Amino acid sequence: MNIQEPMNSDEPTEDSRTSDDPTDHYFSVRPQSKSRPLTYSLRTVKGRLKVTTDSGTFSHGHLDKGTKVLLEQLLTATPPLPEGPLLDIGCGAGPIAMTLAARFPDRLVYAVDVNERARDLCRSNATENGLDNIVVAHPDDTPSDIAFAGIWSNPPIRGGKELLHSILQMWLTRLAPGGYGRLVIHKNLGSDSLQKWLMSIGYACERVSSRSGFRILHVTSPAGMDIHQNPNS
Repeated sequence: MNIQEPMNSDEPTEDSRTSDDPTDHYFSVRPQSKSRPLTYSLRTVKGRLKVTTDSGTFSHGHLDKGTKVLLEQLLTATPPLPEGPLLDIGCGAGPIAMTLAARFPDRLVYAVDVNERARDLCRSNATENGLDNIVVAHPDDTPSDIAFAGIWSNPPIRGGKELLHSILQMWLTRLAPGGYGRLVIHKNLGSDSLQKWLMSIGYACERVSSRSGFRILHVTSPAGMDIHQNPNS
């Protein structure tokens, strides 16, 4: 299933800068760039959904190639999930959360992002497309007692290794028993080293797909692992 019209290059194009303002990044808390809304069409099991994006957020005006690979895998090869809500880490304008909400209409989908403009976009996109099972929140405002059946993310590689590791350590510890995470990272942006790091702190992690240089990593907590223990302790 084509999620969006194909793009011309298979090279990684993720860039933390999202506007002409050199201080703006997609992980900025409050982007200062002038608003320039652009839309694209996203294919889901519910049909075509309209996604409105804006400057100062990730993937302004189009669906980025890594997320496209992740969503095509989600629509065609999703392993069984235990009961419970789902999570989109770094939701941006919401293409992953929207695809999950359409695919699993009986589950809550939490969409978290530190970027205020991104959260506003995700919230309005969910409303406009009739997806009332999406809960948009700042990471700090997500209830701490929720265990997630599944976690999906195109994580913020450009934020640096320290930020990336802290984000994954924070959220992967909240996988429900039998749950799993799915991460998409380009091979030239550290997918193999990330896989090794996840395994080094106790997670089971395997590459389940590779397309156009993008790897999809499947992450689980091994049986008996205390997922609430700090891996660095």
